[in-house]
Amino acid sequence: MIKKGKTACYDCNPKTTPKTYAVCTIRSTPSQPIHCIVWGKSYLLPELFGVSEDETPDLNTAADSENAEEIEKLKEEAQALKRIRESMDSDDFVKQVFDKVFHEDIERLRKMEDMWKSRKAPTALRYETLLPESAQIPISIAETDQRPWTINETFVVFKESLHRLSNRYRDEQAAAKKTGAPASMITFDKDDTDTLDFVAAAANLRSIIFGIEPKSKFDIKQMAGNIIPAIATTNAMVAGLCVMQAFKVLKGDYGRTKMVFLDRGNMSAGPSDPPNPHCAVCGVAMSRIQVDPERATLNDLVEGVLKRQLGYGEDISVMNELGLVFDPDMEDNLEKTLAELEIKDASFVLVRDEADEPRVDLQLAIQAKQTEDDVQPVVLVQREGEKLEIAMKPKKTDMMMDGAAQNGIETVVNGAPLASTIAKRKRDADDAESLTPAKKTAAAAAPATPAEHETIVLDEEEGAITIDDD
Repeated sequence: MIKKGKTACYDCNPKTTPKTYAVCTIRSTPSQPIHCIVWGKSYLLPELFGVSEDETPDLNTAADSENAEEIEKLKEEAQALKRIRESMDSDDFVKQVFDKVFHEDIERLRKMEDMWKSRKAPTALRYETLLPESAQIPISIAETDQRPWTINETFVVFKESLHRLSNRYRDEQAAAKKTGAPASMITFDKDDTDTLDFVAAAANLRSIIFGIEPKSKFDIKQMAGNIIPAIATTNAMVAGLCVMQAFKVLKGDYGRTKMVFLDRGNMSAGPSDPPNPHCAVCGVAMSRIQVDPERATLNDLVEGVLKRQLGYGEDISVMNELGLVFDPDMEDNLEKTLAELEIKDASFVLVRDEADEPRVDLQLAIQAKQTEDDVQPVVLVQREGEKLEIAMKPKKTDMMMDGAAQNGIETVVNGAPLASTIAKRKRDADDAESLTPAKKTAAAAAPATPAEHETIVLDEEEGAITIDDD
């Protein structure tokens, strides 16, 4: 449940940072299927049909500054692929790519004996061996997506998808040349069959080389496309949980609303998080002012509205889309009209309180309207009988506890202080090694998914959902 000023919004907490992988792990020592998938999606595909890594690095090379020698060799690989890319019109283009990435590069890695003292060395593949062995396999094998392909099936999909992409790339380049448009590049899209087949086949061939279990095309689509899987029963459970919280909202009983988490069939609940007053979305006050941009000056706004009507002190700053237009040390703009400062209809002005005990930021929407000379050129728009209240910005150290105490939300959950409960929930979320940015709570995880006739019992007072085995 999200209610402004009472609970956190979607943007109050930082979003999960996308996981990155060290370049040497991706390109030299993969140990998981995701390493091979990222290699196919973020390295091989762009090198052949997109923007070369030499121009726009896509993988996390910053963390590998100590591996300068290895990175230099990887750059040499990129240059070799660049030369192969230029021979895309040749009949042996597919063989050149295959030999480069699945044989020559692997043989180079095998020669680095120190790298394989504690792990199994990779096994290079040969194009000449796989070609006759896969001769009878139909290209329609690419449509099989629920089981991993065999090595020969994977070879067929790799060849066919590479043919499709090279033909498509040439056609798009020729069309761009005729029209004078910028050359288009092929990028990965989970719903693009050509790129999905190529990444799936390339990733599985590399997995086989390094002794990693291959994945089905369906699984690779999920991992490469960052898809969060959901089924009808999951959606139904979430919808039901939303309705249960909606009953409390309809009653105005916001203090009893819960944050309910569903993860792999287990459910747990805790109090709603308090809002983050520093949130750029909900941590600001909002209102509207009506102005005559040609008559109104910045001084009319600062002195007439902000200080006189809203009670701001001297330590305020005013910003618009162009940047800072006023602060205590910048008074040159006070006599300029709002039109001269590009404060116009449908624009916004941000007011920031710089006092020792500041208010939250105030965002004013501008409504332009021409007025007569005897009418105030700047008017704060408020509903009749209402007064704009701008809350004080709480201190960061007290932010979590102060917010939790409002509206009767209990500060102790399952015997633990709310602050530690929230902190633990966030630590658990950070530690979760999952492709989904699922959150965890401090409440104990519920038992396994119940059987057909078992009953789910929601204990509102304890803040947890448990399974009744009777």
